[in-house]
Amino acid sequence: MITYGDQAELFTLIGKRLREDITCWAFGGTAMMFYGFKDDTKDIDLLFEDEKSREAFMTVLKEMGFEEFSPLGIYIPEKLRDRHKPLMLQKGGARFDLFFGKIFRTLLSPRMKEDKYAVHDFKGNRLFRVNVLRTEHIVLLKSVTSRDKDFEDIVTIVRKDKHFDWQHLVNEAVWQHEHGDSWALLDIEKMMRELKQYALIEKKYFDQIYAAHGGDKGATKAQKGKKRPGGAKGAEKA
Repeated sequence: MITYGDQAELFTLIGKRLREDITCWAFGGTAMMFYGFKDDTKDIDLLFEDEKSREAFMTVLKEMGFEEFSPLGIYIPEKLRDRHKPLMLQKGGARFDLFFGKIFRTLLSPRMKEDKYAVHDFKGNRLFRVNVLRTEHIVLLKSVTSRDKDFEDIVTIVRKDKHFDWQHLVNEAVWQHEHGDSWALLDIEKMMRELKQYALIEKKYFDQIYAAHGGDKGATKAQKGKKRPGGAKGAEKA
């Protein structure tokens, strides 16, 4: 497991080895540690804007002894057929899940880029900049990745973030749907239904999702059951 201190040291070492400036966006357990919502994480989830940046980052990880790792058993098979599935590298108890451009079908949207929570710079020979997504976007992406423990992390975020904005989350999911993400509304609707036993979610947010999906609540649930089975068994903590 990687603690907050371990993560900071690792990012500093990476910054010293980079041959070019790299910017990425942190989500998952990585971002939750920056918020103070988790003490440690099994994997470091990073999203890069382009493939070139991800490749440069992977080169440094491999020089540090990390090796590529199969995503089978971590993500559901249907997700792994998508061209924007992650490349994963592992060394000892540390694992990186690296995406570029999209997390499966979910875009790095203009709102995600502009409305970030924090920026952390790790300077060495070059600059390694880590942008931390706001909690609503972290919840959206955890709904999309659907790994074991992702739902537990969503419950933690919603309980600890006293200013969690459901409207912001729904607006982003609708935007993703309108820009080609056929899973976003289905993933969010399923997550919100399951979350109702832990948090109050007003009916108007469900109504907005059903309206964006064509106004058929039953069809949304039916498609969810057909297209998106539950998370992979035996998956590791995010």
